[in-house]
Amino acid sequence: MSDLKIGDKAPDFTLPSSDGSPLNLSDFRGKNIVLYFYPKDNTPGCTVEACDFRDALTSLRNKDTVVLGVSKDSLASHDKFIQKHQLSFPLLSDETKMVLQMYDSWKEKTMFGKKYMGIVRNTFLIDKEGFIRHIWKKVKVKGHVQNVLNAIKAL
Repeated sequence: MSDLKIGDKAPDFTLPSSDGSPLNLSDFRGKNIVLYFYPKDNTPGCTVEACDFRDALTSLRNKDTVVLGVSKDSLASHDKFIQKHQLSFPLLSDETKMVLQMYDSWKEKTMFGKKYMGIVRNTFLIDKEGFIRHIWKKVKVKGHVQNVLNAIKAL
């Protein structure tokens, strides 16, 4: 468990990726990275968030930025999600929850009075040198991608 702050070096990791090979965060040095953590493929909020990132991808790429989505879903689940919504960025599978914990996105949650462990919707903006420049915690999906775009323009 870590308490990452703006200005910290983003912890490096390797995870299985929907694009077919393991992906290392450090592979993207020289580009800005939007690293977002989401609870579950093909659920309403996660679908809106993924489609909003998909729709903003041209603007993000124009700012030398890549998008990486992370959940604990399997690669098979990610593949269905990508196909169904024509997602054009990699989804990473963290079934061990190691990266979720590194990025403080695996937390106790409460629903209908019951406590359980789950993924908190967080987004990290990492600059070209690998430093965290912005953190959005407990993201509300509506308007989030526009907030991310605004933060990238300010880099």
